[in-house]
Amino acid sequence: MPAAVGTIETVGFPAVLAAADAMVKAGAVTLVYYGLAERGNFIVAVRGRVAEVNVAVAAGIEAAEKVYGGEVVSHYIIPNPSGNVVDVMPIEYTAEVEQFRMF
Repeated sequence: MPAAVGTIETVGFPAVLAAADAMVKAGAVTLVYYGLAERGNFIVAVRGRVAEVNVAVAAGIEAAEKVYGGEVVSHYIIPNPSGNVVDVMPIEYTAEVEQFRMF
């Protein structure tokens, strides 16, 4: 069964850092992507079991909004991404994150 994907987009770096930290601490998920979205917005993506991703994204949103000036622009969870989405988007488990992969 493919791993779910959860993403959070925030305004500014401190909020996305807080979100990423809370996400990996709250659920058995693996951080698979972090990057600049646009106009100073940042995005973080995690993968794992659907229930774990749901918990992680909720915790990430809460943490990001507690940061001074932190704002969550958007968030989304894909429970079962198709193979072509995984092949094209930067959400695959890479060798860099494989050691942290949650099964």
